[in-house]
Amino acid sequence: MDAALMAFAADGTVTHWNHEAERILGWTPAEAVGRTGLTGWAVRKEDAHGIEAALAAAMRSPGRQVHEFALLTKDGHRVLVRTQSSAVRAPGGRVAGVYCAFSEVHTQLDLERSVALSEALFEDASWGVVLVDVDLRPALVNARAAHTLGVGRTALLGCPLGDLLAEGAEELECVLQHVLAGGAPPAAAELWVTLRSEEAGPSRRCWRSGFVRLASPLAEEPVPLGVAWLFQDVTEAKRAEREGALVRFRAHQLHRAGRAAAECPDPAEAAAVHLDFALAGFADHGLVDLAAKSASAPYGAIAGDGTHGDAHGDAYGDAYGEGDDDGCGAVEGESSGAAGTGVTGCGLVRKLASPVGVPGPSEAFAATGLPVPYAPGHPAFQAYRRRGPVRSSAGLAPAEGWAAARNWPDGTVHGLCVVLRSRGRTLGVLTFLRSPARRPFDRADADYAEEVAARIAAALDLAGAAPAGRRGQAPG
Repeated sequence: MDAALMAFAADGTVTHWNHEAERILGWTPAEAVGRTGLTGWAVRKEDAHGIEAALAAAMRSPGRQVHEFALLTKDGHRVLVRTQSSAVRAPGGRVAGVYCAFSEVHTQLDLERSVALSEALFEDASWGVVLVDVDLRPALVNARAAHTLGVGRTALLGCPLGDLLAEGAEELECVLQHVLAGGAPPAAAELWVTLRSEEAGPSRRCWRSGFVRLASPLAEEPVPLGVAWLFQDVTEAKRAEREGALVRFRAHQLHRAGRAAAECPDPAEAAAVHLDFALAGFADHGLVDLAAKSASAPYGAIAGDGTHGDAHGDAYGDAYGEGDDDGCGAVEGESSGAAGTGVTGCGLVRKLASPVGVPGPSEAFAATGLPVPYAPGHPAFQAYRRRGPVRSSAGLAPAEGWAAARNWPDGTVHGLCVVLRSRGRTLGVLTFLRSPARRPFDRADADYAEEVAARIAAALDLAGAAPAGRRGQAPG
């Protein structure tokens, strides 16, 4: 900001008057220089005594003296200015006059507020603030931004954004280039990024970001100095929002499935309807395998398994006990003893399956009694014996033939097996499968799968208990 300058000799004669003083008060240097004092032309007579006393005090005092005066413009208006006055001394130390710099009070206050705001943003702000230069490199970083990025404030200066972000750097640079070229966007943007710093971990973060283009106030034409990037980590809020939306969607799907299944005259058809509705937004394939029954075994028991359990008892200990490392069921291969191996005579017979490769409703299989060729230790067997969910995943680099070894469709990399329980008996296993485009199954997925399994099991149990002659007939 330019300051208005005026100087006075020891006798009060005006010796200097710059163009900024002319702009504020309207008097030209030719009109001001040579006048004695300010009274009568630049100051009202009522205010002159105080101003002259302040200037005289500045001549006698060391350092600068700050005052606020009401000066008079050429057209007769008063303007409040803030002045800084200091004595001008000759080489011998004698006071030769006084030099006075002044500016309009509101302009000075605006400047002070701008400086205070800048200092507060880079010291105490709860948002991260990064000043990015025209080369898209950080030039100034506040403490919050350095903490969020996981590095020191000085280490960020001049560092390319690609060295800080493993994901999201290209999107951020694109936004910065747009702001430099066309100005700030109309609304805040949400950027998902992954940090390279080891302390930050591999999880993605969501930053709500605002951008402001900075230009030099001293240039005649706006010259961009860079971009002020303000951001706040809203990852937890976004995840909670997504989880809430997912819960609402799944509850709506269960409601729709129940309404549609209620219109099915055949309980087996109702089970297929439940499976179709469950796949939407949840998995790519679904399989329903029922336990093979023998004449001597209780209903729902696998041949060779001498126990069937009731609705309570040890069923919950098997489902949620050992191997349940994160509360969403056991991981494939974590079981011990009979829980992880096949038994002679054991079998699961395919009842329903979603089509592979083409969209469409789930298909029912004829009751041939031939078991699905699952290998011993298959996740479906583990889920059946545990009476709880078992999840399986091929990992980041799936081995060739991983899905085929489990008799699952090609392209499967994640599986979740849950038991079909009805009236205290285990009827079979429900399996959900995901392709690489989806994430692995988690706790919430296991809970939802068990809810779907309970509805499918109830429908299949009703289908097995209904007389053959009445199955599929509408009332009337």
